[in-house]
Amino acid sequence: MKIVIDVFIAIGLFFALAGTIGMLRMPDFFCRMQSSTNIATLGILGVVIGGIIYALGFLGDPSMAVKIGIIGIFNLLANPIASHALMRGAYIHKKKPVDELEVDKLGEDLVEEDE
Repeated sequence: MKIVIDVFIAIGLFFALAGTIGMLRMPDFFCRMQSSTNIATLGILGVVIGGIIYALGFLGDPSMAVKIGIIGIFNLLANPIASHALMRGAYIHKKKPVDELEVDKLGEDLVEEDE
């Protein structure tokens, strides 16, 4: 059981490390926001699953497992939505990506609204 918990926590740490390296290496705001969402969503997911198993298996406390699960669900719902809102706001305020976009549906929608 301890090995399973350690594996889930290691998975969470791997995603957190990969996202941190991505934040340091990505060229623009949009790519860095994707990396930070990776840290906050996938990084915490492994830790949450490991925490739930620990609370149930070692502590025998189902109420703590439920609390950890609620934190995980809230995190899975809130982080991608918040990141999308931040990136949309940055795009609307003319913060452009480094490379030219091949498909720009948001830009097409904004042009139609301005007319």
